[in-house]
Amino acid sequence: MNELISSLNISFGALMVLVLALLLSMFRIMREYERAVVFMLGRFYRVKGPGLIIIIPVIQQMVRVDLRTVVMDVPSQDVISRDNVSVRVNAVIYFRVVDPQKAIINVENFLNATSQLAQTTLRSVLGQHELDEMLANRDMLNADIRRILDSHTDIWGIKVANVEIKHVDLNETMIRAIARQAEAERERRAKVIHALGEMEASEKLVEAAKTLAEEPNAILLRYLQTLTEVAGENNSTIVFPLPLELLSKLGNSLTKAAPKE
Repeated sequence: MNELISSLNISFGALMVLVLALLLSMFRIMREYERAVVFMLGRFYRVKGPGLIIIIPVIQQMVRVDLRTVVMDVPSQDVISRDNVSVRVNAVIYFRVVDPQKAIINVENFLNATSQLAQTTLRSVLGQHELDEMLANRDMLNADIRRILDSHTDIWGIKVANVEIKHVDLNETMIRAIARQAEAERERRAKVIHALGEMEASEKLVEAAKTLAEEPNAILLRYLQTLTEVAGENNSTIVFPLPLELLSKLGNSLTKAAPKE
């Protein structure tokens, strides 16, 4: 009899422990950035949280979903540009779950699905552009990739906030080719600038020649100025033959400049 009572007490104690454990397991705490997708007998019931929620054991099951922004590195992708240049490109995407129900029901693993979609979209978009556009117009490419990703992930309850292309890596041969192209462009610009300078100088010379032709005395003064400059630089006596025309013009100038008595 005592053994029976003892056995009943043990069974009752075990039952109480089991009931207490079930009661405690009913209570779950969801953080502010978490939501619980609750299923009842296999069918979607509702989204709960944040705070304290109750889950009926056996009958209900829940899946915890994090609503914080996910920063995901997209593995390097081999891309062939529209001008047939092979490059390796990697990027980073920022996204978050905005509809926990869709993120759990409509796709098996939304993190992996988003990563795979980002890789294929990156190759597809960049393959439609030339290398120069990849290097110079990253903001435009980032916006295009983000828009395409966001439209495809909307059915999964995911919002793509931003996409950033981090690196566009070229092989050594292409790097040398780009360097030669840049050097040729710099030389071309230098030649253009030099040619423009020569053209402006020639125009000034033409204007100066016209001015000297209109003023005969100006030629004489310029000649004398040149003689003075040369003599000052060499610090020696230099004898220059003067054309008779210049001497006659000089005499006429002095005669006109002399005061009349």
